Amino acid sequence: MTSIYDVEAKQLNGEPVTLDQFKGKALLIVNTASKCGFTPQYQALEAVYRKFRDRGLQILGFPCNQFGKQEPGDAQEIASFCSTRYEVSFPMFEKIEVNGDGAHPLYRLLKNAAPGVLGSEAIKWNFTKFLVGRDGKVIKRYAPATKPEKIEQDIEAALT
Repeated sequence: MTSIYDVEAKQLNGEPVTLDQFKGKALLIVNTASKCGFTPQYQALEAVYRKFRDRGLQILGFPCNQFGKQEPGDAQEIASFCSTRYEVSFPMFEKIEVNGDGAHPLYRLLKNAAPGVLGSEAIKWNFTKFLVGRDGKVIKRYAPATKPEKIEQDIEAALT
């Protein structure tokens, strides 16, 4: 697999999706969790999505339970939490692993393209974000503490 567009993932409803359906869009890909100190970022992610979606931004949420077991729910519980608590309207996918031997192929590609601090590829915590350009190439990786609104300038540049 050489491109994120070759990757397939399952949405929370179990429907498989090939990421090639997002070709030509800027992507913000985030590993999420419902019981994390950063969980309120869902609200800011949704605001950024609503601000930029008509210009070509697509946010993709990937729940992960690898950090402090902060995403214990099943797909239905995650979907309900995201929609009722934060009115999330961007696509959410089935729970995945982002580190280790079981890491989802998408995260293998993302981590390889944009290593973290000191060249480490490992995802450190929930709400690590990757901005991907319209050409499918990773532009930048953002730490969990980076608030979505602080990425707006980079998103703006990716959309031009």
